[in-house]
Amino acid sequence: MGNGAKAQQKRERNAKEKKGPSSQLKSNAAAKTIICKVCRQDFQSTAKKDQLQVHAENKHSKTYDDCFA
Repeated sequence: MGNGAKAQQKRERNAKEKKGPSSQLKSNAAAKTIICKVCRQDFQSTAKKDQLQVHAENKHSKTYDDCFA
């Protein structure tokens, strides 16, 4: 066997071991559980209260409680 055959075997082995798509888009979309009551913009559940407060004040000139409570 030459080196070309080894390379082909490795390609075939890697193709079998390859997993499905490695994108996190679906899991990120599922993690968006906080929704602004005014504009319906969704935020990930890991968003901090400070970030949500900035959204409420800058976008709507309202308080955090008006938008998210």
